[in-house]
Amino acid sequence: MIFALISCNIALKLQFVVYWGALFLVFFFIEIFGGGACECDNLFFGGVVFACETLKPGPNGRVVEITDGDTVLLDNGAKVRLIGMQAPKLPLGRIGFDKWPFADEAKDFLYDFAMGENVRIYYGGARKDRHGRVLGHMFIDDDKSQWAQRAVIKAGLARVYSFSDNRHCLDELLMAERQARADRLNIWQHDYYKLRDAHKPQQLEKRQGHYELVEGRVFGVGDTAHRVYLNFGRDWKTDFTAVIDRQAVKHFEKAGIDLNQLDDALVRIRGWIDVNDGPRIDVTHPEQIEILAFK
Repeated sequence: MIFALISCNIALKLQFVVYWGALFLVFFFIEIFGGGACECDNLFFGGVVFACETLKPGPNGRVVEITDGDTVLLDNGAKVRLIGMQAPKLPLGRIGFDKWPFADEAKDFLYDFAMGENVRIYYGGARKDRHGRVLGHMFIDDDKSQWAQRAVIKAGLARVYSFSDNRHCLDELLMAERQARADRLNIWQHDYYKLRDAHKPQQLEKRQGHYELVEGRVFGVGDTAHRVYLNFGRDWKTDFTAVIDRQAVKHFEKAGIDLNQLDDALVRIRGWIDVNDGPRIDVTHPEQIEILAFK
C-alpha cells in the first residue's frame, strides 16, 4: 500500500476541468492497493471550481431573530436564507408538517453562534429567492473565520444543499460535512439522515419527497437526445436513476466533464427523491455528484 499525491485530472483519465476558461488542477491523496481500483474518496465534480474569495459583498446588519437552523432576520428587515446548506426543518406554522430530527438543536446552535452579532452577508449567485429572502453566506463581524454555514455543518447540524445558480464555497462545506459525518455528530447518528443505498430501490421509494444522499456504483450510463441517465441497476423502470437533462448537461460540459466516464464509478448523489419509473434524483449541477471511486 502506498500513498501518492496525484492530480484528480489524471485519476479521471487525464480529463481536465475547465470553468470560465481557467484550468484548475486538484490534488488528493489516493490510496492504491496492488493495482486495484483507484480510490478517489470524496472527490466531487464542482467543488474545485469556486472558492469563497469569489463571493460578492452584500448587506450587513445585526441578527435580531433566528427563524430556524438556516434562516435569520437582520435589524434592517432583511430575512436571510443561509445558502449552501439545509438544516433540519421546523414546521413554522405549516399544518401537518412533521418536525425533522435535530431541528431544535440546529436552531439553538445558530442562536448561540449569531444572535445579536453584527454580520456581513456575501452573495455567491442568485441574491433573492421567490419568497423575497436574501440568499447569502453569513460571516460574523465580516470575519471569514466566523462563517455561519461552515459552523453549522461542521457541528453536524446541517447538510450541504446547493442550487445550479448558487454554487460558491461548496468545496469547503462538503469537507466540513464529511468530517461531521465521519465523527457521527448530531444528525449523522440518526437514521433519518443516513446515507442511502442506491441498490435498494424499494427503500428509496419510501423516501419520496425527502432530500437524501444516495451512494452506489453506476451500472451504466444512458445518453439520449434529451437527458443523460446514471442507472444503478439493470431495470431502469424499477432501479434507482440519477437524471441529468440537457440544460444541466451543459454545466458538466462547461466544466470539461464527460458523464459517460461515470460508468462503473462509485458515486454519491444528493437531491430530492422522486418516483417515476423507479426512484430517481434530478441532477441540475455537478456539485450534486461526489465521486468515491473509479475502476
